[in-house]
Amino acid sequence: MKEDIKRQPLTYILIALNVLIYLVSAVLSESFIDMRTETLVQLGALYGPYTVAQQEWYRLFTAMFLHGGMTHLLMNMVSLYIVGRAAEIYFDGRAYLVIYLFSGLIGGLASLYMHPGSVGVGASGAIFGVFGALAGFFLAHRDKIASQSKAFMKDFGIIIGLNLVIGLSIPAVDVSAHIAGLLVGIVSGFTLSKKPKWVWIVAATLAGVMVWMGKILLDEYVTTLF
Repeated sequence: MKEDIKRQPLTYILIALNVLIYLVSAVLSESFIDMRTETLVQLGALYGPYTVAQQEWYRLFTAMFLHGGMTHLLMNMVSLYIVGRAAEIYFDGRAYLVIYLFSGLIGGLASLYMHPGSVGVGASGAIFGVFGALAGFFLAHRDKIASQSKAFMKDFGIIIGLNLVIGLSIPAVDVSAHIAGLLVGIVSGFTLSKKPKWVWIVAATLAGVMVWMGKILLDEYVTTLF
């Protein structure tokens, strides 16, 4: 176990942070099964009137470490354990964190655009980004690892298809954040697989995308209000 943690430390650190913050929210909600919506908002959940109208943009980050209940947390952490450890084999620490964080942040912006009045939490946008990065890696190196690439892309298609079906059938699941995170991950993973030294160029580009999306959201709110 110790050797495993040494090989893939970032995934274990992210899981630990999510669990720790869940315990804090559980204590404040006085329940370890389901979190109070008002508690989540107080702790930094996504909520359009606060995030955009009052420009509390930090919520894009804090919401990534909050979860609505035990089932939500377990599903995300099991997914992160599986895809995160695999991603740390193919990407260095900086690339991994850039992909994880920006997938979650841009996923949050997409969620706000599609559901401005809803309270949003969860690491799923970031996790989908990491999964997408693995797809990007195998696409970038499909000629060198043809058999592995083909097998992964087959599994990738099945998993994404199932998640989309589940997401579309359960209103509480935010498919927009999943799709946005996935797209960020695929593009970033493909780029960084080809050009590992471009990590800060990719980060700067994604930051620019965030600014652009934030401006669109602000314009939408101004239009709605006036």
